[in-house]
Amino acid sequence: MQKLYEGKAKILYQSEDPEVLLTYFKDDATAFNAQKKGQIKGKGEVNCTITAAIYRWLEKQGISTHFIEQIAPNQMTVKSVKIIPLEVVVRNIASGSLCKQTGLEEGTLLSEPLVDFYLKDDALGDPLLTSERIRILNLASQEQVNKITEIAKKVNRCLQDFFLCCDITLVDFKLEFGLNNQGQILLADEISPDTCRLWDMRQKDSKNRVLDKDRFRKDLGDVEAAYYEVRKRVLSRVDSL
Repeated sequence: MQKLYEGKAKILYQSEDPEVLLTYFKDDATAFNAQKKGQIKGKGEVNCTITAAIYRWLEKQGISTHFIEQIAPNQMTVKSVKIIPLEVVVRNIASGSLCKQTGLEEGTLLSEPLVDFYLKDDALGDPLLTSERIRILNLASQEQVNKITEIAKKVNRCLQDFFLCCDITLVDFKLEFGLNNQGQILLADEISPDTCRLWDMRQKDSKNRVLDKDRFRKDLGDVEAAYYEVRKRVLSRVDSL
């Protein structure tokens, strides 16, 4: 199949159907805008499986996604969409860049979910955007921004409940969206330990509670074990529904 795009974590291929793409999840790991690189053994299979399970569940909650089917441990078919060049980050608890930019102490519970928009551009360092900048750059209309914000908040509510049943706290997470041929906004990309901050409610120690890519970013060790633990709990939750 023809390779259409290769990113830091996935490769997109064109299938025989022009409306269907194949996504291959890689074991490659990056952090700090690819300044730090490595591999997490089995990450592709883990993230693909988690994403497929969560997207199937979100569809049942009324969230439209690009997901079609998981066809292999590290491969899924998805609907072809035009990606909106925005990274949408939903935050429930202060961590990461929010602490650096605001001085909030890590772990501070936010009074309400915060939805941040970033320009999807590695060369520019994925800068934080305002609504006015989004409009000036013609990245999305105000109507689309409002709709994306609405969907992102709904996804947050659904995922908070989902992960709570897995004894996991959803600290924050990144979403991407795309437009299909009818102009409908669909949730795209992935939802996995690569794109979420997940804290183990069974662990009180700040280091041991981390179940996401921060283990790779901060050299906390046991990265693979954390990813596999998330997959185990997600699949157990899905099987119980």
